[in-house]
Amino acid sequence: MAIQKIEITEFINAAPLGIVIDVRSPAEFEHAHIKNAFSLPLFNNEERVLIGTTYKQKSREEAIKAGFPIFGNKMLNMIEVVEAWVKDYQKQHDKNKPIIYVHCWRGGMRSAAVCWLLDLYGFQVCQLVGGYKAYRNWVLAQFEKPYELKVLGGYTGSGKTEILQELKKQKQPVIDLEGIAHHKGSAFGALGQAEQPSQEMFENILATELYAVSSLHSTIWIEDESQRIGLVMLPTPFFKLLRASKCYFIKIPFESRLAFIVSGYGKFSPENLMAATYRIQKRLGGLETKNAINHILEKEISAAFSILLKYYDKWYEKERTIIPFEAEKVDPLFNAALLMNQ
Repeated sequence: MAIQKIEITEFINAAPLGIVIDVRSPAEFEHAHIKNAFSLPLFNNEERVLIGTTYKQKSREEAIKAGFPIFGNKMLNMIEVVEAWVKDYQKQHDKNKPIIYVHCWRGGMRSAAVCWLLDLYGFQVCQLVGGYKAYRNWVLAQFEKPYELKVLGGYTGSGKTEILQELKKQKQPVIDLEGIAHHKGSAFGALGQAEQPSQEMFENILATELYAVSSLHSTIWIEDESQRIGLVMLPTPFFKLLRASKCYFIKIPFESRLAFIVSGYGKFSPENLMAATYRIQKRLGGLETKNAINHILEKEISAAFSILLKYYDKWYEKERTIIPFEAEKVDPLFNAALLMNQ
């Protein structure tokens, strides 16, 4: 079988129906990769450095010679690993053997070598032209598009994420920025969350979701966010679009929001709550920080978060043009219905 080459636009649409294999080094893959790709490194981190150094200091031919023994020792294992992935895919999808899409950094020698091996064995293989670099260019291009966003805003503790989750259950087009970022945006936002992705991986996932949702829907529901969500940043063109979009601002009484916040964060240890409080002490002020910490130490969690919630309310950007609507309490299902009627 001939090894097919596939351009990035066709790859984006076709790859979800097959198996994507990333043959870059483990360090490259761990930093960021195409969503749902499998890692099958041709060279480990140290071997990649060796081959790269040989290429730069000697020649392409010498680098290939240095790589052959390494590749040769891995061939059998690579085939068996891919066989296992293919069998799992067939069990899950009840289909014939899937097409295998292979890429390296630029679509060069590493992916060509693995494509040759898998093709020789009998798999149907496609090589991504331009490799991961072409994919990254595609990712960045997604943030320049003029999406029609419907933005859900509201003071801290309004249950905005939960409202969007209810909308998603109702088959509404939703993108959960905080879910992708593994962070809820505030100084307390990392509590109970998985480790945040790298900036590059965050962009990869966000671009993939934007493309998927916008391909099926003309509008997208999204939560109002600052540009920074924990350690990651919304790409500037997309953030500007978000801030220029209609913002439906839900207004819920303070006490209901406070109860909701306490139910969510009150389960964490005093040490975690105090550490998060200290992160905002410069803006919170010395006295309010001291009071909040003392309340936490006395296990007066509601009193502590009352101080913190007033702080976050004060810092919400007032310049934003909003479409306000009111709700009696934090009730995601009911408030999702209210939102849909705006």
